[in-house]
Amino acid sequence: MDTRTDTLNNLGSRILSALKKNVPFVILVFLLVLFSFIAPNFMTFGNIRTLVRQISFAGISAVGLMFVMISGGIDLSIGSQIVFSNVLLAIMMADWKLPLSAAIPLIMLVGTALGTINGLLYIKLKIAPLIITLGTSAIYKGFGYIINGSRNIMGFPDSFRWFGQGYVGGIPVPVIVLIIVALIGSFVLTKTYFGRKVFALGGNEEAARLAGVNIDRMKVILFMICGFITSITTILLLSRVFAGQTITGQGLEFDCLTAALLGGVSFKGGEGSIFGLMVGILIIGVLNNAMQLANFPDFSQTVVKGTVLLIAVAFDVYQKRRKSKVIVANTAS
Repeated sequence: MDTRTDTLNNLGSRILSALKKNVPFVILVFLLVLFSFIAPNFMTFGNIRTLVRQISFAGISAVGLMFVMISGGIDLSIGSQIVFSNVLLAIMMADWKLPLSAAIPLIMLVGTALGTINGLLYIKLKIAPLIITLGTSAIYKGFGYIINGSRNIMGFPDSFRWFGQGYVGGIPVPVIVLIIVALIGSFVLTKTYFGRKVFALGGNEEAARLAGVNIDRMKVILFMICGFITSITTILLLSRVFAGQTITGQGLEFDCLTAALLGGVSFKGGEGSIFGLMVGILIIGVLNNAMQLANFPDFSQTVVKGTVLLIAVAFDVYQKRRKSKVIVANTAS
């Protein structure tokens, strides 16, 4: 009887694992087929190139968010970081007349500092990162509005357009940046000792502590990484829009979080891959692009995206519960 139970548990575990790996692909293929009928212009070369460029901005920030999520944390201030940094970078170039060689490194330092603030507040206040980053999100966005002064900031060097609007061999620059960031992120998480510590931290924080991992330092570093990568998105978005606006970046964390969960990054930490994340980003990109082509009303798009997020969270919770039951059953036997 025990052998039969073990066999069933192992079979269920393997089926669940296979389902987890294949469900994002099934969803992506289904959406591609569905929207190719609903929106005839969806599968054209020009639209596909536009879609890939659209997802690159959220995709870059999602890589940074993934580092935090795998460790068991979360950062909901990504969009507000972009709001503040986008306006500040615009002021640097348009009002202060700083050259690109100075403005871009400075805004990357600012982005890293914003992430560091999140991490320090997290470890010092001992409050859930969800609450911490909700608070800092409001603060960063508020400062963005204050320094913006209700205006569209313009007057940038024309060479700045290349970052968000340029091409290299027919490939949009933001897409190339996404590929580079994703490859580096994948290498760090899967091939380095630092990456193993990130997964260990999210899998079992106490076990990681006993293994010699400096928990507080790791948490701060991961939020720093998230802030740094988000600053890259800031630069590309401002170059794309070519005007400093407080609307730029708002709500981006929603797409990043949904894509991460769809791609297999666990809400509770310890699991995730860059490849899965990119599939999740493609799903969100296809939804956004196709619904716009099909002239879905804005409120309908919001309903669809909210539903997708809830489904992704529910599936993640189900997997965690199922895995816990299997572990308990194996331990009892």
